[in-house]
Amino acid sequence: MPYDPTKMKDWQIAEEAEKTMPTPEEWREKLGLEKDEIIPYGRIAKLDFLKIMNRLKDRPNGKFIEVTAITPTPLGEGKTTTTMGIIEGLGKRGKNVGGCIRQPSGGPTMNIKGTAAGGGNALLIPMTEFSLGLTGDINDITNAHNLAMVALTARMQHEANYDDEELAKRNLKRLDIDPKRVEMGWVIDFAAQALRNIIIGIGGKKDGFMMASKFGISVSSELMAILSIATDLKDLRERLGKIIVAYDKKGNPVTTADLEVDGAMAAWMRNTINPTLCCTVEHQPCLVHAGPFANIAVGQSSIIGDRVGLKMWDYHVTESGFAADIGFEKFWNVKCRLSGLVPNVSVIVATIRALKMHGGGPKVVPGRPLPEEYTKENLELVEKGIENLLHHINIVKKSGVNPVVCINSFYTDTEEEIKLVRRLVEQTGARCAVSEHWLKGGEGALELADAVIDACNDPVDFKYLYPLDMPLRQRVEIIAKEVYGADGVSWTPQAEEKAKMFESDPAYRDFQTMMVKTHLSLSHDPTLKGVPKGWVLPIRDVLVYGGAKFLCPVAGDISLMPGTGSDPAFRRIDIDVNTGKVMGLF
Repeated sequence: MPYDPTKMKDWQIAEEAEKTMPTPEEWREKLGLEKDEIIPYGRIAKLDFLKIMNRLKDRPNGKFIEVTAITPTPLGEGKTTTTMGIIEGLGKRGKNVGGCIRQPSGGPTMNIKGTAAGGGNALLIPMTEFSLGLTGDINDITNAHNLAMVALTARMQHEANYDDEELAKRNLKRLDIDPKRVEMGWVIDFAAQALRNIIIGIGGKKDGFMMASKFGISVSSELMAILSIATDLKDLRERLGKIIVAYDKKGNPVTTADLEVDGAMAAWMRNTINPTLCCTVEHQPCLVHAGPFANIAVGQSSIIGDRVGLKMWDYHVTESGFAADIGFEKFWNVKCRLSGLVPNVSVIVATIRALKMHGGGPKVVPGRPLPEEYTKENLELVEKGIENLLHHINIVKKSGVNPVVCINSFYTDTEEEIKLVRRLVEQTGARCAVSEHWLKGGEGALELADAVIDACNDPVDFKYLYPLDMPLRQRVEIIAKEVYGADGVSWTPQAEEKAKMFESDPAYRDFQTMMVKTHLSLSHDPTLKGVPKGWVLPIRDVLVYGGAKFLCPVAGDISLMPGTGSDPAFRRIDIDVNTGKVMGLF
């Protein structure tokens, strides 16, 4: 240790590190767990969070470290890699440390982006299990979600085929569902653009109710959002019954409870409530719980995972999806509000290549070689692009948290480029550390670990951006101006009508505001890099998640079903037929 990531693929590093990975029984002893607090799943395990929380309820929480980033290139800037690096660096400093990250979706894993296990010597293991389903949480969410659609479509078929008297004989009452106002679709955990818009029920009257329908990717399901924010099994069960699947012809919501399917959905999801225990390649513990898709859902590792980690470890690291304008904003104003937890520090991940892109560098396209502007020194592009990083620093500071900037080092970065970034960051009062965790693991993250330890001792005057009793449109205005840097907000007539309805109905007063926009720009337009000026945020719709209790204002065109690119990762994934081991994951 460390391994040589310039000569070894990530899956090869993982394979070597997994040879000495602790077994569930060894983890139990290492972490001081009771025998019934760990639930083995082969060479990994789930943790019974309720039993652990009950035993450790009087133990003070550890330090809470959140990881976010600047506006990324389409390649990502290494938040998970940095999260692993922080854990490894703190481990090298002798700290009792662990973390919690999100489970990757099969869509990106089999597509251009690859898995979300980190990389090099800052990698989560076991990589194959992590990348290909882990302990089945996403599969359970997929089944529970699709069961709701089975219940809905079957009910619509029966109501179309039977009169009220016949329905009564079957112990059913007519819900009178409006086929033009079905909110839910089906889900599958792959990027399958061919399923975005479909027609179902083709055939005779025994073949279902014929109507337009759709598919989303599993991790975009409201059920994943519910798992992210649920505090326990009772809370999960109650939220599942409030999911709005459709509206009736009078405009009233039809829920999973109305379809009497919520209990069966909870049965499918009963095991998802417990986080899964994995580790870094240096064998520090890291939980995996909940999923990605931060541009429409909450996109955070779970509240449950953070609560357990803060009790078990003196330093707990959690990760938020995408950049600070999306991931940190939702962590700050939604997740922290629901959990009651307050971070000690937020780490903002930045790369020289992303700063160059924001400074006017050429377009970055996944699967294609980087233009030479990104591999050769160019101080002018870096200095122009630093404005995006400074904007994200200010976002975090508005919460009362003083951030640490991590320059996630690439071999193409030059000394002068790094000096420039460090100087401009430190002028804002934020700490800045260069980290080589990808190349060197914990040894390469010591400067970052020291900056995080130091920042954890700073006082935090934590405050939300807006009060929960503020009307929806005012919340959106504040987020748009204070977080994104917009001049204001425009609403389509349909979106404004919905917003007024939600504002006037007391039932929605405690719903969280979950903004929906691209992650590739501070604005709604993914082509606008840096810090766009002189623009207005257009809200075209407001989605409602009744179980998660989210109101989701939608800016721009966002699809719940990504597409598979022309050179997807699955072309390079295979198995060794002699050992059964998976090769080619990245």
